[in-house]
Amino acid sequence: MTELIVVVGAAVLRDGRLLAARRSAPVELAGRWELPGGKVEPGESPERALVRELREELGVEAEVVEAVPGEFPLRAPYVLRVWTARLVDGSAEPLALQDHDELRWLSSDELWDVDWLDQDVPAVREVARLAWGVSRPRRPYPFPSRGPAPEPPVLKRRTG
Repeated sequence: MTELIVVVGAAVLRDGRLLAARRSAPVELAGRWELPGGKVEPGESPERALVRELREELGVEAEVVEAVPGEFPLRAPYVLRVWTARLVDGSAEPLALQDHDELRWLSSDELWDVDWLDQDVPAVREVARLAWGVSRPRRPYPFPSRGPAPEPPVLKRRTG
């Protein structure tokens, strides 16, 4: 059996917003949005890879906060694992340096305004659940050609 290759994704959160990056390459991914990150190098921990990738791709210094539950399949033999992260005090503002041409800080209301890469959608849903208590968009997903619109969120009742 082929050994899995781990790709790390960063759910960079700041002031109630999630950082999204629009791909500029390769051609088949250009124009779609993703959580920034990349492949774990041999001998590197996923957390170190995430910090390195954010430095290389966005020019920022970040720290890993916690793992997002789940493992999200990509094309074989790759698998996506996601961590929440935050920019460290004194870090530069994120810039689209490698493989991206635009960055956006998205609120929970704006989360589904961008065309996420199909493989990132389940991870983004899980991040939204953790960050804001919702995993589904508040309105239909605006890209019906990518599949059926998700169900609307189930509102949680307050107790006590």
